[in-house]
Amino acid sequence: MKQFQTSLVRWYEEKKRKLPWRETKDPYLIWLSEIILQQTRVDQGLNYYLKFKATFPSIQDLAKADEMEVLNLWKGLGYYSRARNLHATAKLIMDNYHGQFPSSYEEIIKLKGIGSYTAAAISSFAYGEAKAVLDGNVFRVLSRIFNLNTPIDSALGKKEFQELANELLDIENPAQHNQAIMEFGAIQCVPLNPKCHQCPLDFMCEAKAKNSVKQLPVKMGKTKITNKYFVFQIFKNEGKVLLERRTNSGIWKNMFQFPLIEFKDANEKRAFIKNYKYEYVSSEVKHVLSHQHLYCHFIFIEGFKKSNFTQQFWVSKEEISNYPVPRVIEKYIEENSELIFNHH
Repeated sequence: MKQFQTSLVRWYEEKKRKLPWRETKDPYLIWLSEIILQQTRVDQGLNYYLKFKATFPSIQDLAKADEMEVLNLWKGLGYYSRARNLHATAKLIMDNYHGQFPSSYEEIIKLKGIGSYTAAAISSFAYGEAKAVLDGNVFRVLSRIFNLNTPIDSALGKKEFQELANELLDIENPAQHNQAIMEFGAIQCVPLNPKCHQCPLDFMCEAKAKNSVKQLPVKMGKTKITNKYFVFQIFKNEGKVLLERRTNSGIWKNMFQFPLIEFKDANEKRAFIKNYKYEYVSSEVKHVLSHQHLYCHFIFIEGFKKSNFTQQFWVSKEEISNYPVPRVIEKYIEENSELIFNHH
């Protein structure tokens, strides 16, 4: 075990990437980086982290912000519940913890949007608490080094891997150990084409010895994908377009969109478009999310038709960037701005 810890840390000291959240012990900034980096690559998340840090330097600043401002800053990152939870939790910390971020794993894990991995990361990085992190990178490293084929998305797998991670943790330097094992999975023991030929842990890697590296880690099931069929209506009036605010729950809650009609299948959508009076219809836009594939059309209508949404806003080309819209709409606006905002 000591050999594992020593080899890992030596590798980390030499190869680690220089990242701003590694230069701080501020639990707020560490928490911010962890939430941004969920489901997000480091190179993409870095700019968002810097923007959030500049706009909301402290937890007080984030708590005082308007949700629309937070969602707007998050635009393009997806998984918007992360931004809503971040904002709600900042307010809760102000109200229940006098603005002080909780300082133990047991308290941190009670916060909204924080699971066992994030709580372990924050408590070890900010407070030096001996809690072993277990994220996708760590699962992969451990499954290969110990040739473990228990599915990592099963209850038994999570329990087994957590026990192993706890056992291997360097309790004298938990923050450095956790950073090292995650970084090792992120840039050395990667999912495809891991760098086995120059691996400092190859002397103890059982998967390499048994030629099973490519088969690990094992997952039980693939994510079930749902297809959704959308028509966004672009109502145009004197150079402005109509946006409505989504008040129902779901991934786009409290964001803005063109008035939307949803269909149960592609045929129903096709029939609707065929019989609808419009000025222009886009070709189909496919937008891929982790659990959903969205098949969207945008139809243009001069004038106005009341929809069942109460919160509606006429927005100009100059104003539209102030409204947090889902990425599929943002991208369509970026590519078709002239078409959308021209008026007769």
